[in-house]
Amino acid sequence: MRIVPIECVREGSYLAKTIYDNEGRVLLREGVMLSKILLRRIKLIKISSLYINDEYSDNIIEDIIKPELRQKAIKTIKDTFVSFDKYNLYSSKANSPIKEKEFIKEKQKYFQSIGDIASSIMDEILSQRNVLINVVDIKSLDNYTYQHSVNVAVLSLVLGLQLQLNKYELYSLCLGGLIHDIGKALIPKEIIQKYDKLTEKEYSIAMEHAKKGYDYLKGSPDISAPARIIALQHHERINGQGYPDGRKGNDINKLAKIVGIADVYDALTSDRPQRRALSPNEALEFIMASGGTLFDYDMVLAFSKSVVPYPEGTLVKLTNGDLAVVEENHPNFPLRPKIRIVRTADGSKKNTQVDLMSELGLVIKGVQYETPEFPR
Repeated sequence: MRIVPIECVREGSYLAKTIYDNEGRVLLREGVMLSKILLRRIKLIKISSLYINDEYSDNIIEDIIKPELRQKAIKTIKDTFVSFDKYNLYSSKANSPIKEKEFIKEKQKYFQSIGDIASSIMDEILSQRNVLINVVDIKSLDNYTYQHSVNVAVLSLVLGLQLQLNKYELYSLCLGGLIHDIGKALIPKEIIQKYDKLTEKEYSIAMEHAKKGYDYLKGSPDISAPARIIALQHHERINGQGYPDGRKGNDINKLAKIVGIADVYDALTSDRPQRRALSPNEALEFIMASGGTLFDYDMVLAFSKSVVPYPEGTLVKLTNGDLAVVEENHPNFPLRPKIRIVRTADGSKKNTQVDLMSELGLVIKGVQYETPEFPR
């Protein structure tokens, strides 16, 4: 199983992970052979990458949380955002004390549901040992914000475990990850959903989502104070070049710093209208290069030991020109996995296992998405 940009997927490959629609319903089940017609339909629903099984990779990559829980979490976040639309529409009209009470009650219901989701995600991840971050999800551009929120919560929680946070901090971290972008529901849709690059004025309005989200959450007893601070400060950077307040170093909440790293990593590994997703190793390199400037250095170090830049099944090119499949990752040494060489530089077939922890002269050069044509 490996994730591949859709334009690099060959006809005859098999879908390795089920595709869901915006409501969490199954669109295409894993195991289906991908024809030209199916690939065209997948593109129409704005999915840019797929997990596939092919001649090079047929292993199973288990999600860090159950698919059912992931879909439930995505739908809960989406329903919460939709409820904001109703509130915004009503707020632009004459006020009514009765209607206001209804909205407050509905808001409380959704935030209670998000709290339950946070607890469920925590329970699943805490029950695992040696958890490594392998979150490269199949995302639809139309559903990006909600899928992103769930990924950020999962990434943050794994980093929080690496940093040995207590259970209350972990819960607030997970909850904050789920609702960190809630303020985007209070920003005009034409800005949040714009496919082209934002103008300077539009970007300035979009940045208001951090403060707007925090202000909206202040009156919610189901959202802990640390989770609210996460919504406010997840775009702050330790060098003072973040927003909304330009805070520096220790003036930024610890949990918000964690979510800030998870937020950027998942955004970088996601397809966006303006750019294609980076591979996990490229995104990790950016995070590592930003340690001590944008992000807390110790947190970046912990993150680099938890994330899997080359998930099992990834087809990679080595510095000697050979092609290999990643078979197993080493905890704390994610850049030196066990691999299986499948083709040599001259195109000859091979089936040799190599542990890069031992072969120090051999390095992964990058991810190979397209299945190369070799001489027969």
